[in-house]
Amino acid sequence: MIKQAFAICKKDFSSEIRTRYAINALLMFIIVVISIIKFSLGEEKLSSEMNAGILWIIIFFAASNGLSRVFVSEEERGTSLAIKLSAEAKSVLLGKLIFNTSLTFIINFFIIFLYIIITDLKISSIGLFLITIILGNFGLSSVMTIIAALISKASSKGTLYPVLSFPLLLPLLLASISATWLSIEGTAFSGISGELQIMVSYTIVVITASFLLFDLIWND
Repeated sequence: MIKQAFAICKKDFSSEIRTRYAINALLMFIIVVISIIKFSLGEEKLSSEMNAGILWIIIFFAASNGLSRVFVSEEERGTSLAIKLSAEAKSVLLGKLIFNTSLTFIINFFIIFLYIIITDLKISSIGLFLITIILGNFGLSSVMTIIAALISKASSKGTLYPVLSFPLLLPLLLASISATWLSIEGTAFSGISGELQIMVSYTIVVITASFLLFDLIWND
């Protein structure tokens, strides 16, 4: 299963490097959104809570633009049947999850790097901030991957993706925003542990449910 999953992940990376559809669209989206924020703020400084909220709004919409095509592209190219015949359903899900998680980390590295430079954001607890971003990325990519599988056969894919993903991601986003805000303020680990526990539990539940249900979704 692991070997098949990495083969599928490698195929997706090769396809993305060749077409650069998601990367180009995401880079343009990130640059435009952060530039608009900079021009709108001018010299004004945002509070830590506002910075955390805006940062995760950018991350959410960037992920919605970039991760939705992981299964849609297979349907459009007609390669889904070949994958069904050559790999187990769980291997397909794991491979797509690895690809989406990797892409999410790459995207968010640029988002956070540019956001910190443009807004001159000061982070008091860098370690807790990084832990929050890592856990948030895992939760985000796990939900986005299973939602992408659900909407891959629908006619209005672009509309359904954010509509379905936002309600499912709301608990994760609220915990991530709160944890990010507290880490920027320099709160101790004991003050942020509740949010981190929510993020870990949420991700475990979503990944477990995805593996239990994916066989029905993929072979429908």
